[in-house]
Amino acid sequence: MKKIFALLMICSLILMTGCGGGEEKKASDDASKIKLGMITRLNASEENFGEFMKKVEDTLDVKISSHKPVFFDNLNAMQMALQTKQIDEISTYRSVARYMIAKDPRYQVLKDHSLEFIDSFCFALRDDETELKDSLDKVINEMQNDGTLDRLTKEYITDIAAKNDPPAVEIPHFDSAETIKVAVTGDLPPLDFVSANGMPAGFNTAVLAEISNRMLKNIELVEIESGARAAALTSKQVDVVFWAIVPVSEVIPADSDKPSGIILSAPYFKDKIVHMVFKDEEKK
Repeated sequence: MKKIFALLMICSLILMTGCGGGEEKKASDDASKIKLGMITRLNASEENFGEFMKKVEDTLDVKISSHKPVFFDNLNAMQMALQTKQIDEISTYRSVARYMIAKDPRYQVLKDHSLEFIDSFCFALRDDETELKDSLDKVINEMQNDGTLDRLTKEYITDIAAKNDPPAVEIPHFDSAETIKVAVTGDLPPLDFVSANGMPAGFNTAVLAEISNRMLKNIELVEIESGARAAALTSKQVDVVFWAIVPVSEVIPADSDKPSGIILSAPYFKDKIVHMVFKDEEKK
């Protein structure tokens, strides 16, 4: 059982990172793999991934590379690649899949792939922002304990009519208060969502509005592409970015998905990873 669990976690890590190398054999192997689209992750590292995977395969005596990750800086580009068959599947979250299918029923969730697992959502900050991290952790724990996170999850994810866009959320403003800049991408509707008129909305925005109220600090939302999150954080264009924590096993170390110089807040939401395909021909 432990070996099966470890395999599941490692396969998950493969899908959330990337593979490097340019050898002819690898190129040939890649051509036969399922091309899996996903939004660019801050933790993707092509330089050391090959060595890590070699160690994993030697340890478990297995071959587990069935998918080839293909990274995209935004959801629109990934959807277009799927529709034009440049990739075979996309990896996203169950709540996002529900939203996409409601908008276009030609999207379908694969029911039988064995790589489903749970991510925990949190905030990523620069490692010198320990005071801000402590404040966020305190508020997140309070919101968990008093049922606020459960209420917001129900209101903005579970019970929302997926055919509609997530509702706009007003974030409070406090005169003369400190401002925290948070990056939003719009690439995970209805979680991280930006409406057609450019206004952030949905679950994450509702969570941030509650955090603002409790911390008595202003939150400024800065729209950026997912692929620019790391640069925006390290260059201090923003103070916080959304993050997802990959589950940890005996083989995968606790800090395997966290780049150097980054600290993570307590988690505030969990969702399952699913794979989706696009059927451009209606069933007869």
